[in-house]
Amino acid sequence: MKPDKVAALYGALRKASPEPRSELEFTTPFELLVAVILSAQATDRSVNIATRVLYPRANTAALIHGLGIEGLTPYIRHIGLFNAKAKNVIETCRLLLEHHGGEVPREREALEALPGVGRKTANVVLNVAFGDATLAVDTHVFRVANRTGLASGETPLEVERKLLKVTPPEFLLHAHHWLILHGRHVCLARRPKCYACVISAYCAYRPKTPAPAT
Repeated sequence: MKPDKVAALYGALRKASPEPRSELEFTTPFELLVAVILSAQATDRSVNIATRVLYPRANTAALIHGLGIEGLTPYIRHIGLFNAKAKNVIETCRLLLEHHGGEVPREREALEALPGVGRKTANVVLNVAFGDATLAVDTHVFRVANRTGLASGETPLEVERKLLKVTPPEFLLHAHHWLILHGRHVCLARRPKCYACVISAYCAYRPKTPAPAT
Protein backbone atom coordinates (compact mmCIF):
# COMPACT_ATOMS: atom_id res chain seq x y z
CA MET A 1 0.00 0.00 0.00
CA LYS A 2 1.40 3.40 -1.00
CA PRO A 3 2.18 5.94 1.74
CA ASP A 4 -0.58 8.37 0.76
CA LYS A 5 -3.12 5.55 0.89
CA VAL A 6 -1.82 4.42 4.28
CA ALA A 7 -2.18 7.95 5.62
CA ALA A 8 -5.70 8.20 4.22
CA LEU A 9 -6.65 4.87 5.81
CA TYR A 10 -5.43 5.92 9.24
CA GLY A 11 -6.96 9.35 8.78
CA ALA A 12 -10.36 7.76 8.22
CA LEU A 13 -9.97 5.63 11.34
CA ARG A 14 -8.92 8.68 13.37
CA LYS A 15 -11.85 10.73 12.11
CA ALA A 16 -14.26 7.98 13.16
CA SER A 17 -12.60 7.56 16.58
CA PRO A 18 -10.25 10.42 17.54
CA GLU A 19 -9.34 9.02 20.97
CA PRO A 20 -9.69 5.22 20.94
CA ARG A 21 -9.51 3.38 24.25
CA SER A 22 -8.96 -0.18 25.39
CA GLU A 23 -12.15 -2.08 26.13
CA LEU A 24 -10.47 -3.61 29.18
CA GLU A 25 -11.32 -1.80 32.41
CA PHE A 26 -8.37 -0.66 34.54
CA THR A 27 -7.07 2.31 36.52
CA THR A 28 -3.37 1.46 36.99
CA PRO A 29 -0.62 -0.19 34.94
CA PHE A 30 -0.80 -3.20 37.27
CA GLU A 31 -4.54 -3.60 36.77
CA LEU A 32 -3.99 -3.41 33.01
CA LEU A 33 -1.19 -6.00 33.13
CA VAL A 34 -3.34 -8.50 35.01
CA ALA A 35 -6.32 -7.84 32.73
CA VAL A 36 -4.24 -8.43 29.60
CA ILE A 37 -2.81 -11.67 31.00
CA LEU A 38 -6.36 -12.83 31.72
CA SER A 39 -7.59 -11.76 28.27
CA ALA A 40 -5.53 -14.31 26.33
CA GLN A 41 -7.99 -16.48 24.38
CA ALA A 42 -10.84 -14.77 26.23
CA THR A 43 -13.11 -11.81 25.63
CA ASP A 44 -12.58 -8.41 27.21
CA ARG A 45 -16.15 -8.67 28.50
CA SER A 46 -15.40 -11.84 30.47
CA VAL A 47 -12.25 -10.26 31.92
CA ASN A 48 -14.10 -7.10 32.93
CA ILE A 49 -16.73 -9.19 34.72
CA ALA A 50 -13.95 -10.79 36.76
CA THR A 51 -11.94 -7.66 37.52
CA ARG A 52 -15.01 -5.66 38.58
CA VAL A 53 -15.24 -8.07 41.50
CA LEU A 54 -11.53 -8.78 41.97
CA TYR A 55 -10.05 -5.28 41.93
CA PRO A 56 -12.15 -3.84 44.79
CA ARG A 57 -10.78 -6.72 46.87
CA ALA A 58 -7.22 -6.86 45.52
CA ASN A 59 -5.65 -4.60 42.90
CA THR A 60 -1.94 -4.53 43.75
CA ALA A 61 0.80 -7.11 43.37
CA ALA A 62 0.96 -7.59 47.15
CA LEU A 63 -2.78 -8.01 47.61
CA ILE A 64 -3.29 -10.42 44.71
CA HIS A 65 -0.20 -12.41 45.69
CA GLY A 66 -1.71 -12.64 49.15
CA LEU A 67 -4.77 -14.35 47.70
CA GLY A 68 -2.68 -17.19 46.34
CA ILE A 69 -3.81 -19.41 43.50
CA GLU A 70 -6.71 -20.85 45.49
CA GLY A 71 -7.92 -17.40 46.48
CA LEU A 72 -7.63 -15.92 43.00
CA THR A 73 -9.22 -18.81 41.10
CA PRO A 74 -12.87 -18.18 42.14
CA TYR A 75 -12.70 -14.68 40.66
CA ILE A 76 -11.56 -15.89 37.25
CA ARG A 77 -13.12 -19.36 37.02
CA HIS A 78 -15.43 -18.32 34.14
CA ILE A 79 -12.46 -17.21 32.00
CA GLY A 80 -10.85 -19.69 29.62
CA LEU A 81 -7.63 -21.37 30.83
CA PHE A 82 -8.24 -19.99 34.32
CA ASN A 83 -6.00 -22.53 36.08
CA ALA A 84 -2.92 -21.59 34.06
CA LYS A 85 -3.77 -17.90 34.26
CA ALA A 86 -4.14 -18.01 38.03
CA LYS A 87 -0.67 -19.54 38.33
CA ASN A 88 0.80 -16.96 35.95
CA VAL A 89 -0.78 -13.99 37.72
CA ILE A 90 0.37 -15.13 41.18
CA GLU A 91 3.90 -15.82 39.94
CA THR A 92 3.95 -12.48 38.12
CA CYS A 93 2.97 -10.75 41.35
CA ARG A 94 5.78 -12.53 43.19
CA LEU A 95 8.35 -11.42 40.63
CA LEU A 96 7.03 -7.86 40.64
CA LEU A 97 7.37 -7.73 44.41
CA GLU A 98 10.84 -9.31 44.46
CA HIS A 99 12.40 -7.45 41.53
CA HIS A 100 10.37 -4.31 40.81
CA GLY A 101 9.05 -3.07 44.13
CA GLY A 102 5.57 -4.25 43.20
CA GLU A 103 5.43 -1.92 40.20
CA VAL A 104 5.05 -2.78 36.52
CA PRO A 105 8.39 -2.33 34.72
CA ARG A 106 8.56 -0.08 31.66
CA GLU A 107 11.17 -2.16 29.85
CA ARG A 108 10.09 -4.75 27.28
CA GLU A 109 12.66 -7.32 28.42
CA ALA A 110 11.48 -7.11 32.03
CA LEU A 111 7.84 -7.39 31.00
CA GLU A 112 8.44 -10.40 28.77
CA ALA A 113 10.26 -12.13 31.63
CA LEU A 114 6.97 -12.30 33.55
CA PRO A 115 4.83 -15.47 33.32
CA GLY A 116 1.99 -15.14 30.84
CA VAL A 117 3.51 -12.05 29.25
CA GLY A 118 4.58 -12.43 25.63
CA ARG A 119 5.43 -9.81 23.06
CA LYS A 120 1.80 -8.90 22.39
CA THR A 121 0.98 -8.41 26.07
CA ALA A 122 4.13 -6.38 26.61
CA ASN A 123 3.24 -4.17 23.65
CA VAL A 124 -0.25 -3.55 25.03
CA VAL A 125 1.12 -2.52 28.41
CA LEU A 126 3.83 -0.32 26.92
CA ASN A 127 1.35 1.39 24.60
CA VAL A 128 -1.73 1.71 26.79
CA ALA A 129 -0.20 2.19 30.23
CA PHE A 130 2.95 4.11 29.32
CA GLY A 131 2.14 5.76 25.99
CA ASP A 132 4.90 4.09 23.98
CA ALA A 133 4.42 3.97 20.19
CA THR A 134 4.19 0.19 19.99
CA LEU A 135 1.85 -2.04 18.00
CA ALA A 136 0.44 -5.18 19.59
CA VAL A 137 -0.62 -7.65 16.91
CA ASP A 138 -3.45 -9.94 18.01
CA THR A 139 -5.76 -11.93 15.75
CA HIS A 140 -7.83 -8.84 14.92
CA VAL A 141 -4.87 -6.62 14.01
CA PHE A 142 -3.29 -9.50 12.08
CA ARG A 143 -6.49 -9.96 10.06
CA VAL A 144 -7.06 -6.27 9.33
CA ALA A 145 -3.44 -5.68 8.35
CA ASN A 146 -3.43 -8.63 5.93
CA ARG A 147 -6.93 -8.21 4.56
CA THR A 148 -6.61 -4.52 3.80
CA GLY A 149 -3.11 -4.85 2.36
CA LEU A 150 -1.80 -2.42 4.97
CA ALA A 151 0.89 -4.84 6.15
CA SER A 152 0.85 -8.39 4.83
CA GLY A 153 2.70 -11.08 6.74
CA GLU A 154 2.59 -14.73 7.76
CA THR A 155 3.37 -14.19 11.45
CA PRO A 156 2.33 -11.58 14.05
CA LEU A 157 5.95 -10.43 14.39
CA GLU A 158 6.28 -9.93 10.63
CA VAL A 159 3.06 -7.92 10.56
CA GLU A 160 4.16 -5.89 13.58
CA ARG A 161 7.46 -4.95 11.97
CA LYS A 162 5.76 -3.97 8.71
CA LEU A 163 3.12 -1.91 10.53
CA LEU A 164 5.81 -0.04 12.45
CA LYS A 165 7.58 0.64 9.15
CA VAL A 166 4.57 1.89 7.17
CA THR A 167 2.54 3.68 9.87
CA PRO A 168 3.21 7.44 9.89
CA PRO A 169 4.50 8.70 13.27
CA GLU A 170 1.42 10.84 13.86
CA PHE A 171 -0.74 7.69 13.94
CA LEU A 172 1.52 5.30 15.86
CA LEU A 173 0.23 6.01 19.36
CA HIS A 174 -3.35 4.96 18.56
CA ALA A 175 -2.76 2.60 15.63
CA HIS A 176 -3.09 -0.51 17.80
CA HIS A 177 -6.49 0.51 19.10
CA TRP A 178 -7.84 1.65 15.74
CA LEU A 179 -6.90 -1.64 14.12
CA ILE A 180 -7.99 -3.95 16.94
CA LEU A 181 -11.35 -2.22 17.41
CA HIS A 182 -11.94 -2.17 13.67
CA GLY A 183 -11.23 -5.89 13.50
CA ARG A 184 -13.39 -6.62 16.53
CA HIS A 185 -16.46 -4.68 15.43
CA VAL A 186 -16.31 -4.15 11.65
CA CYS A 187 -13.71 -6.26 9.86
CA LEU A 188 -15.03 -9.52 11.25
CA ALA A 189 -13.35 -12.83 10.47
CA ARG A 190 -16.22 -14.62 8.75
CA ARG A 191 -18.34 -11.81 7.35
CA PRO A 192 -16.72 -8.37 7.41
CA LYS A 193 -19.08 -5.42 7.45
CA CYS A 194 -17.65 -3.80 4.32
CA TYR A 195 -20.89 -1.86 3.85
CA ALA A 196 -20.27 -0.07 7.17
CA CYS A 197 -16.48 0.27 6.87
CA VAL A 198 -14.88 3.73 6.98
CA ILE A 199 -11.71 2.44 5.26
CA SER A 200 -13.42 0.38 2.56
CA ALA A 201 -12.15 2.72 -0.17
CA TYR A 202 -8.53 1.96 0.79
CA CYS A 203 -8.93 -1.78 1.42
CA ALA A 204 -7.68 -4.49 -0.93
CA TYR A 205 -10.26 -7.06 0.21
CA ARG A 206 -12.42 -8.42 -2.61
CA PRO A 207 -15.24 -8.96 -3.06
CA LYS A 208 -16.73 -6.47 -0.63
CA THR A 209 -19.41 -7.89 1.61
CA PRO A 210 -22.81 -6.40 0.68
CA ALA A 211 -25.23 -5.10 3.24
CA PRO A 212 -27.70 -7.72 4.50
CA ALA A 213 -31.08 -7.72 2.82
CA THR A 214 -33.82 -5.89 4.68
